[in-house]
Amino acid sequence: MDVDTRLLRSFAAVCEEGQLTAAAARLFVSQPTLTKQIRQLETLLGVELFERSRRGMAPTPAGRALAEYTGAMLAGWDDALRATRAAAAEQVATLRVGFEGGIINLMSRRTVADFTRRMPGWQVELRQNNWFDPTSGLATGEIDLTLWHAPPYLSAQYNVAVLGQERRVAALPAGHRLAARSELSFEDLLDEPFVAIPHEAGHWRDYWLAAHERGGRPVRIGAVAHNTDEWLAAVVCGQGIGFAPETMSRLAARDDVAYRPVRGLSPSQVGLYWPKDRELTPAMAAFVRSCRATVGFGVRS
Repeated sequence: MDVDTRLLRSFAAVCEEGQLTAAAARLFVSQPTLTKQIRQLETLLGVELFERSRRGMAPTPAGRALAEYTGAMLAGWDDALRATRAAAAEQVATLRVGFEGGIINLMSRRTVADFTRRMPGWQVELRQNNWFDPTSGLATGEIDLTLWHAPPYLSAQYNVAVLGQERRVAALPAGHRLAARSELSFEDLLDEPFVAIPHEAGHWRDYWLAAHERGGRPVRIGAVAHNTDEWLAAVVCGQGIGFAPETMSRLAARDDVAYRPVRGLSPSQVGLYWPKDRELTPAMAAFVRSCRATVGFGVRS
């Protein structure tokens, strides 16, 4: 029987946290998504893994038996992935860098040229971040660094080389009733339908819906997009509005989309992120220096 390692990671997190809320936050997924994954694993194995109560989730005897092996299995698989990908990268001297859809031009040809000057014989492989993986491939070693517009608290969970700060702006269809204004208030947008990214994006979905600023007020979802092109198309078609990095107003400018600054919406910390348990390699450090030399926007730190 083959079992997706994501299901085992979800199982292990619930065992360790003892409740779905804390485990979901740790995994950067929504609670409904985590619940679905646990039930999927139970269905695959044909056993009940947890006893559910108001106090939380306690492993059943079957769950405790599985938990004895899960940690070692996942650790071994992670080690195998990292070793395999590191060996492949070293063979061709490749640095794998993730980027957010719609803003790839932040890292321009000048950035790559500067990097290859600093690291002769190396090449950069750019990969668009996957909205279905909150870590963008960092957890599995699929990429070495990723560019994120992120909330400041993420610095406690990842290493980060900060490049600057940038405002989050509202993206509205050009014919929207608020598009004629030069600046918007966050309160103006509370009742608007939003174009959301998938639930699997975890904390990123909440961040780009500005859940923190909403103070518990529910958000209306007009559409769900699975990549940047779908997201922008949904905005253009009037299915909802959205928040985006200010950079998109330059790099994805369109006559049928109005980008407007928003009072009351916190800015993003922009930087190159990598896992806490991984040291900065010479190639990674060189790419950070190249970005700082060639990428300019917002308020530099």
